Amino acid sequence: METTHRVFVGDARDLSAVDDESIELVVTSPPYPMIEMWDDLFADLDPAVADALEAGDGRRAFEAMHAQLDRVWDELERVLVDGGIACVNVGDATRSVDGSFRVYPNHARVLEAFESRGFDPLPDVLWRKPANSAAKFMGSGMIPPNAYVTLEHEYILVFRKGGESREFEPGADRRYEAAYFWEERNRWFSDVWTEVRGELQALESPDDDLRERSAAYPLEIPYRLICMYSAYGDTVLDPFWGTGTTTLAALCAGRDSIGYELEAAFLERFENQLADVPALSRSVGRTRLERHREFVSQRRADGSTFDYDAEHYDTPVVTKMERNIRLREITEIEALEADDGGDYRAIHEPLSLE
Repeated sequence: METTHRVFVGDARDLSAVDDESIELVVTSPPYPMIEMWDDLFADLDPAVADALEAGDGRRAFEAMHAQLDRVWDELERVLVDGGIACVNVGDATRSVDGSFRVYPNHARVLEAFESRGFDPLPDVLWRKPANSAAKFMGSGMIPPNAYVTLEHEYILVFRKGGESREFEPGADRRYEAAYFWEERNRWFSDVWTEVRGELQALESPDDDLRERSAAYPLEIPYRLICMYSAYGDTVLDPFWGTGTTTLAALCAGRDSIGYELEAAFLERFENQLADVPALSRSVGRTRLERHREFVSQRRADGSTFDYDAEHYDTPVVTKMERNIRLREITEIEALEADDGGDYRAIHEPLSLE
């Protein structure tokens, strides 16, 4: 199986290189309005942002920032197929502007933006970020009433374009081979994710400054979402590509991908680690299989039995739908010539157990 991965250096407000209704899944994490590290970016996109912040008008700045994201959401509505899914990882912001502290509800504003474009909201996910500090309060500390709850979670908002789910031909191999294990389904489709960092191995960034500027999420997050909401042969789009975590997840999951990124430096960093991607994909697949075997051992120890066996692996499974699961690993990856970004091709084979 071959997958292709294209990264354009350009502005996500204009995805003109992506055809109408050519994307099955969007997985992305945009810059968060009213988080200070993104002020300069939004001000470059619209000087009205800087004017509002200088005037101490946080609400006007918040809306001006989201107006720039709205232009990206317009493009997503165009490029997604009917029934396609958009997963948007976003956090709210807390900030003092002109001496007034408040929360800026980014997730609510993004939800409103997608609904206004005809998307159907689906149940969302909260994932808890590892805390970097033991301090669990903001404001007046232990003296009431002026302390504030700290934000330790982000939202993964999930939307479907149009009112109908995608349809597949009966028994489609590319869908059934992309199935997940029963216990994965129970964990992944929970509405609260904890300790996602470290679930799967990720490539280390040699450039901490780039990673910080991208605010990259853990590999586990886009990998889960790609497995949950797409099949083999689908194309995943990330309009805010950053360090390429979504593309790495698509490579490991055996899906095609497209990314848009303003800063060419991120692309160079990504290409420097291409040689490590096959080992990463193998590690991800083997981790999933080993975790399933641990589940089988525990279930048997508890006295349960299994009615089905996986066709491609020496292990039982809980349901009939899991029998054809076929994990993939990358055996070859190469960078192709591209004038306006990066172009990559990967060869996937069934996961080797040797």
